[in-house]
Amino acid sequence: MDHARLECLNEKSKVSSEMETEKVVSEMEELPKTIVRRVVKDKLNECSPDTDITVNKDSLLAFSESASIFIHCLSATANDISKESKRQTINVDDVLKAIEEIDFPEFVGPLKASLDG
Repeated sequence: MDHARLECLNEKSKVSSEMETEKVVSEMEELPKTIVRRVVKDKLNECSPDTDITVNKDSLLAFSESASIFIHCLSATANDISKESKRQTINVDDVLKAIEEIDFPEFVGPLKASLDG
């Protein structure tokens, strides 16, 4: 086997390995599909109890990706808040303040009630 072909095969192997690593990391960050499906279906049944709404696979993936993005944004903001307070541990007040900072203040009340309940 000539040197150029061997180099090409090594590069392909390296790219394939990197793609597999990205896939594993992505799957690790992915929310459990059964949980996402259950949350979505429960909320839809709550909003429309008389209608059996189905959610296709792509929609569930969109819900999952949206929730992951929200979690990443919220955790990064809460982390910044804890660092501003010169702490390395994020506490519940950091999360509540982060929710307000990312423009979801309407979530604070229900979250507090859930945490207290």
